[in-house]
Amino acid sequence: MKLSELASLVSGRIAGNPDTEVKGISGIYEAEEGEATFLSDKRLINECAKSKASCVLVRDHIKEIDKPQVIVNNPHYAFAQLLEHFYIKPPDYTGISPMAFVSDKAKISADVSVGHFSHISDKAEIGKGTFIHPGVFVGESSTIGSGCLIYPHVVIREGVTIGNRVIIHSGVVIGSDGFGYVFEHGRHNKIPQVGGVIIGDDVEIGANVTIDRATTGNTIIGSGTKIDNLVQIGHNVKVGTNCIIVAQVGVGGSTEIGNYVVIGGQTGVSDHAKIDDGCMIGAKSGVLGHLTKGVYSGSPVIPHRDWLRATSVFVKLPELAKRLKDLEEKINKFEGGDKDDRN
Repeated sequence: MKLSELASLVSGRIAGNPDTEVKGISGIYEAEEGEATFLSDKRLINECAKSKASCVLVRDHIKEIDKPQVIVNNPHYAFAQLLEHFYIKPPDYTGISPMAFVSDKAKISADVSVGHFSHISDKAEIGKGTFIHPGVFVGESSTIGSGCLIYPHVVIREGVTIGNRVIIHSGVVIGSDGFGYVFEHGRHNKIPQVGGVIIGDDVEIGANVTIDRATTGNTIIGSGTKIDNLVQIGHNVKVGTNCIIVAQVGVGGSTEIGNYVVIGGQTGVSDHAKIDDGCMIGAKSGVLGHLTKGVYSGSPVIPHRDWLRATSVFVKLPELAKRLKDLEEKINKFEGGDKDDRN
């Protein structure tokens, strides 16, 4: 395509030759002649100027770069848009495989694809244009919205509601029983988990994520939230809209997470915690209680600035211990030597 067409796709303004041919887009270091790249960090201006790329997406015109430029509000976002345009193609419609099981009591909308060996149970509903890869299980009375993409070996248990344009990667289990037991008569007795799960629109769920059904009521994942691989969401958890939950996070039951919350990888969130809108939590943190809006790190979490100061002290502990030992020896000498010497 010509640069003028590319600029139109990302609502950009051209500085340079609008007839420049563009065949793809890549990073600064990987880009070849005929490809576009993007600059979101001015520290990389020199690298961008030396890149083989034929044009560059920028926030403001940069005179040091002798290439055609497309000026956009957010170069990184424009980069993502162009990656999707050049390289991401929706799966081809295949219809319902004769090797899939689809209950005659299920409701299947137009243009739905169901791959080999998938199982669609009684009273399940699947919205228009959803693509279900091979080996997917959809339980009784579960609902999947329109335009969803369900990758192989996903399990969607009974009574689960999934919104529109949801992407679910392989190995995900939604609606498994919550981890609920009561101790009586010398043993742990299972508390039946009879609730459901509600997934909002435009959610993406990474590989091997587990989202437990509620004991009663629903576990809820808000619209626009993105969940990385290997995350565990406990029963009756409520996650707000447009959150980011990074890999290996574990969220205990009945926790409430607000909107636009970011949780770093390997963080553990205790049951019945509450995290307000806009919180950011650093990796490997331990969360309990109520967090008001702010940035936190550590286990248990403390404000991030306090954690930085505490970490700087921790690093110096061996040196401080040595200095303390030296000081004790000097005090002993000042007081007349060791006890053995005084005896």
